[in-house]
Amino acid sequence: MEEAGPGPDSGARVERLVVTAYRVPTDAPESDGTLAWDATTMVTVELEAGGETGLGYSYTSSAAVGLIAETLADDVLGTDPLAVTATWESLARRVRNLGRPGLCSMAIAAVDTALWDLAARRLDLPLFRLLGGDGRPVPVYGSGGFTSYDEDRLRSQLGSWVADGIRRVKMKVGREPDADPDRVRAARDAVGPGAGLMVDANGAYDRKQALALSATFADLGVDWFEEPVSSDDLAGLRLLRDRVPAPIEIAAGEYGFDLFSFRRMLDASAVDVLQADVTRCGGITELRRVAALCRARNVPLSAHTAPALHLHPCSALTGIRHIEWFHDHVRLERMLLEGAVAPEDGTLRPVPSRPGHGLRVRREQAERFETRREERAT
Repeated sequence: MEEAGPGPDSGARVERLVVTAYRVPTDAPESDGTLAWDATTMVTVELEAGGETGLGYSYTSSAAVGLIAETLADDVLGTDPLAVTATWESLARRVRNLGRPGLCSMAIAAVDTALWDLAARRLDLPLFRLLGGDGRPVPVYGSGGFTSYDEDRLRSQLGSWVADGIRRVKMKVGREPDADPDRVRAARDAVGPGAGLMVDANGAYDRKQALALSATFADLGVDWFEEPVSSDDLAGLRLLRDRVPAPIEIAAGEYGFDLFSFRRMLDASAVDVLQADVTRCGGITELRRVAALCRARNVPLSAHTAPALHLHPCSALTGIRHIEWFHDHVRLERMLLEGAVAPEDGTLRPVPSRPGHGLRVRREQAERFETRREERAT
């Protein structure tokens, strides 16, 4: 379904918008093949209508606060909280002259996920039910293994996920290509022969490097190679997809900001598994369209990061491979939000008794990380 139908209080309108940025330092220096960072910023959007509040968020720059409060708010305030898709289309038109990909897409995502949560709360339904799902569990894979970690921390992190029942783990590669075989070998030793092992280069390798290393990775039981080359190099991804040893799958798509970028990737036959990030691609509304594209091409879809936010839509969508249990975002969602669930036997399951996605901001814990806040009302 594209949007909720009329509800018991369909005359309500969105009357208040609050957007807040929180910047949380990482628990250790982190890096991947192409970037290093020491903090993560979450931008939340809270929308009020008829006595209910919906929450959405994105992992993006605090600049999104001003964009939402100054540019997008007028297309949200005063609207029917159940007309989610109509509001999304209005937001997409609003950013035409600013450029849809990037910051605008992530800002729309935060508003859109808040609208879906608000609609479900107004109807007193768990969000997966509003989206047409039955609340089935969704597998997760542990994700971290940053290139900044020493071998002891790498082993400890990946091994602990497997010990907790998560059957697949992913590590970063590409910062020092010559050291990657030994790091992957250490990871395999830590997780044992039965766990799925995945590597993510974040586009750090060139085509020849990626192809040469794929043979070594395959010997170590790696079966997932994410962004071996830049996602902008669709021909290179296709080359790797055709030539890496089986059973390695080529995955990419986390930097898809609109439906057309995902379509181009699929048209190029560039990936075995497409990835999409609800906090980047424009929210749940666009994520559902991406899932439909994948369904039409018989290509599985994997949710990139933001596990608490992905749970309900992924529980309702078909063709979902898994959700990324990403170290940074798991940590933030546990710190800043109430209602984030933990994996059981390697899967996440939504709580059917909670309306919406079941998440709320932990005010007292979050306040010390707040860097910017704006509020608009009708």
